[in-house]
Formats: sequence, C-alpha cells, structure tokens
Amino acid sequence: MVRPRGVRIVEVGPRDGLQNEKQLVPTAIKLELISRLAACGLKTIEATAFVSPKWVPQMADSAELMRALERRDGVSYPVLVPNMKGFEAALAVGAQEIAVFGAASEAFSQKNINCSIAESLDRFRPVVAAAQTANVKVRGYVSCVLGCPYQGAVAPATVAEVAAALYDMGCYEISLGDTIGVGTPDATRAMIDAVTQRVPMARLAGHFHDTYGMAVANISAALETGVAVFDSSIAGLGGCPYAAGASGNVATEDVVWLMRGLGVETGVDLVALAQTGEWISHRIGRETGSKAGRALLAKR
Repeated sequence: MVRPRGVRIVEVGPRDGLQNEKQLVPTAIKLELISRLAACGLKTIEATAFVSPKWVPQMADSAELMRALERRDGVSYPVLVPNMKGFEAALAVGAQEIAVFGAASEAFSQKNINCSIAESLDRFRPVVAAAQTANVKVRGYVSCVLGCPYQGAVAPATVAEVAAALYDMGCYEISLGDTIGVGTPDATRAMIDAVTQRVPMARLAGHFHDTYGMAVANISAALETGVAVFDSSIAGLGGCPYAAGASGNVATEDVVWLMRGLGVETGVDLVALAQTGEWISHRIGRETGSKAGRALLAKR
C-alpha cells in the first residue's frame, strides 16, 4: 500500500474533547475555539452533540451553539446524534452533517447506550434514511475496535461487521475508534485489514486514544495501510473515562507534527494550532496535553 500524500484531520476537540469536562465551558468559549480551529486550516470540526443534557451536561447548549456558529466556506461542522430526536433537533438548527455512534463490543454497547449492537444499528437506520432525504451527510463511528473496558479483546471480524453495517446503510465514512487506547501497531494493521474486506479503504478513518502512549504509533501504522483520515483533539482534550487519570484523544498538534515529519500534507498551520491548544487549555484551567505543542511553544 502506498502512503497517502495528504490526510484530512477531523478535529473532535469541541465535542469529544470537551464533553467529559466537569466544569461547564461557556458557549462563547466553544464558539471561539471552533473559529480558531478553522483559522488554523482544519476543514472538519466536530462542533457539538445533540444528546440528553441529563447524561452529557456539557452539550446542553448544542442548539444555541449551532445557531450562533459562524460557518466558514469549505469547512464542515458535523454534530453527533444518538437517535431520531437528536437528528431532528440538529436539522432544526441547520446541521449539514451528522455522526452516529455504534460499538464493536456487545458489553460496551449495553453499558454505553443500553442496547445491543444489533438494536443500535436498527436505531440508526431511520436516522440515516431521514438524513439522506434531507441531504445531510452521515458519518459512522465504531468504538472499541481494539479492545473493550468490559469484555477485553474485540475480534477484528466483529469490527468489520459493524463497520460494514454502517457503510451499507449509507454512512459516507466510518471512523474506527480505539476508545480505551489499548491498541498497538500490529493489532491496528490486523483490524484495518479485516475491515477493508467489507468497506473500501477510502471510506475509513482512524480515531486513536493515547491512554498507553500508542496513538501516534498506531496512526503511523494505519497511514501505511492507506488510511488517509484521522480524528484528533486539540491539546489532547478529552480524558479516558475508563482509566482513571489517563489521557484520551490523541492531540491534533502531535498528529500534524507526525505528518509534517513524514512529508504528508495536512493543510494545517502547526504553530497557530499549538497556540490554539495553549489558549483553550488555559481557558479550562489545565496545561496542554500535546507534547508537540509544548515543545513548539517553548522554542518560541
């Protein structure tokens, strides 16, 4: 497989990164973060989630945020929706792309969304159909592709089955998520090999968490297989709720640094990105979780 010459980065910081923050982040800060990320050159920025505020209080302002969002030409702002109610709420405020979230682990599916994998897929089908009717793009997430906090190992064949179901129902892209960050490069390659038997490589994305410090290594391995889309979070926002004190999402700055070293285009201004990571980290009272970001800013 030939390494892609360029990759698309899907920035998930405003949604996946902030959703587990205990202190509520003001809507104005979220909007400024999204604006700064777009100014860095990122073309896909996951803005928010239309979920129950009872379960995810941080996303209670999703409708307000989308109404106030200043959209840039050429930038997409997908939002997460769990069901038809969430889709209808997103559509009402002008969402043009949504994401649905499944799992490759039965145990995780039951614990996380209180239904089986099959039931979750049945729940998504009418959402995807309605989105297609409304000319709204749909991206699919598969979590726990390299391991589950409840059942342990996850078979690559199961990942492929769930990914194929999402692709067949109309998701234009499938993001494969190492939710607890236990993956290693060999396991990553084996999982992607299984999935590409069912879903075209061009329709896959990688979503790696850095719990065990393997995210960049796994991204490099996925890149070598031909994956050309990667999810990441500014400043590494978003801890891992299944491993106390552990880091979660891989930092966008670290991914861009990797790609720059490999000669792979991202279209992202790395210095501006590091500055944005420092800015949002200070706003929520922490240090940036990006090693590349800290090093770059220290040099300056």
